[in-house]
Amino acid sequence: MWIDVRAYLISLWQSNKNFDRRIWVITVISIINAAGFSISLPFLSLYLYQTRGFDMTSVGVVILVSGLASAASQVFSGLLSDRLGRRPLLLGTTLVSSFLYGGMAILISINASIWSIVVLFVAARSVLTMGRPVIQAMVTDISSRENLTETYGLLRVGQNLGWAAGPAVGGYLLTLVSYAWLFWFAALAGVAVFVLILITLKESFRGAEEPVTLRSIYTTTRDRNFMIFAVICMLVFMVSGQMISTLSVYLVDKVGFSTAQYGLVLTLNGIIVILLQYPIARLVSHRVIGSLVLGSLLYGIGYLAMGWVDAFQWGMLSMAIITAGEITYTPTAQAVVGKLAPQDWRGRYMGLFALSETLGYSFGPLLGGIVLDSLSGNRPLMWAVIASLAFVAMFLFYFWCRVTGVKGSKCDV
Repeated sequence: MWIDVRAYLISLWQSNKNFDRRIWVITVISIINAAGFSISLPFLSLYLYQTRGFDMTSVGVVILVSGLASAASQVFSGLLSDRLGRRPLLLGTTLVSSFLYGGMAILISINASIWSIVVLFVAARSVLTMGRPVIQAMVTDISSRENLTETYGLLRVGQNLGWAAGPAVGGYLLTLVSYAWLFWFAALAGVAVFVLILITLKESFRGAEEPVTLRSIYTTTRDRNFMIFAVICMLVFMVSGQMISTLSVYLVDKVGFSTAQYGLVLTLNGIIVILLQYPIARLVSHRVIGSLVLGSLLYGIGYLAMGWVDAFQWGMLSMAIITAGEITYTPTAQAVVGKLAPQDWRGRYMGLFALSETLGYSFGPLLGGIVLDSLSGNRPLMWAVIASLAFVAMFLFYFWCRVTGVKGSKCDV
């Protein structure tokens, strides 16, 4: 095992020459951001359900509303990054999100009105996610076209280092402290990211020469290949979005996992990504259609298997299959968007792709909440309804590559 890990680390280190130094800074930022997010927000569904008495359909509605707001904010931030550059947006959104995390901590600690907590959650999620299309546009700015999938693979390694630590720490902390402390930790993580951006991250794009207006977003939607791709991706995001809401309540409340065990399930996801995402990204970088189709298939199989989970080890196995789909699908999808986007329009394309992702992560938990409330007595059927979206996406990706005019037997873009 040591030899394998050492060889992997050596390979990753040797690949340093393929990346701009800013990619490594962005990767560190992603580690901290992911840790701050995953130590707090994934446990909010449990707080609303167990402590404040929300049913899962209501939790799904809250996540949907917050998703719609953050979807709009991401489209707007992508537009602004094309006009103003990337760095100002990253600094502003990071600082504001830190204050909002702190506000969440205060409201939860004083047992404030549930609706005040919900409103602040909507605001926090909207501001926090505004940085996502900006970072993705910056990555595309400073990476070569040939290395985009590989670069996004590295970025996901960083994100999942944070994901591996956050849920495990969050689940453990809940055995010692209240939910409010999780958000204080997230606020401190935001402050650290702000300082890191301010000191080390240089601008990658000074702004487009042509005027950038709200009307240009409509112009972006006229790219038929891109819009079809974004809609198909939304189906996959609806399935993967179960991890932030439905899955936590299902495993803890219905199957009987402890919060610490649920944290370990999410940690397994992060560990697998850390060890395998980069080599898998290199392997699939020139196999677009295969990785999109296979990734969707594995997502569907993994979530379908959740219907038969009755013990901790089977939950871990199902998560391993889900993660295999994630590491196959995600960097390829991000790279496709980067390749389809014109140079001066990357922020807008990434903003619209983030819209697809956020809508998927919003409607997905709503669907999950509805089927959990209505079909919890038939767990295999419940997860079959959710997994079917991934299977549909699998076929649609194949036909997208063939019908929309994308060239090459491997769906090269």
